[in-house]
Amino acid sequence: MDKFVLDACALLSFIYNEQGCDIVHNVLEQADAGQVELYMNKLNLLEAFYDIRRSKGIEVAENYYSIVLDSSICLVDGMADDVFREAARLKTEYKISLADAVALGQTSALDAIILTSDHHELDVVEQKEAIKFYWIR
Repeated sequence: MDKFVLDACALLSFIYNEQGCDIVHNVLEQADAGQVELYMNKLNLLEAFYDIRRSKGIEVAENYYSIVLDSSICLVDGMADDVFREAARLKTEYKISLADAVALGQTSALDAIILTSDHHELDVVEQKEAIKFYWIR
């Protein structure tokens, strides 16, 4: 069964109905049907929650947080040692954001595919690492 890791920009594209939201919607439907496993590290959810809270307010952010908690997204609360070490290596090597490093570390640890649109930080990682990417746009 395929495993996917959702990063903040992919979740936000779905929430804000931006380009690529259809891809995220499709993967969410597959997760709901038990056809794939979908994960998100809580640090990446924090990044999305912050964006929603900043732009739409606390009530809207709390509503979306509840929706995510009730969804088929498996939230990873905390960080296993293998994710911790891989995130540190990737952040050091590629000078990417902490949240992106954690999402990639989570992806590596699960042998999953990352759902993202973050080309400006992650194109170089895709070129040099064995991490599998599913670009939503």
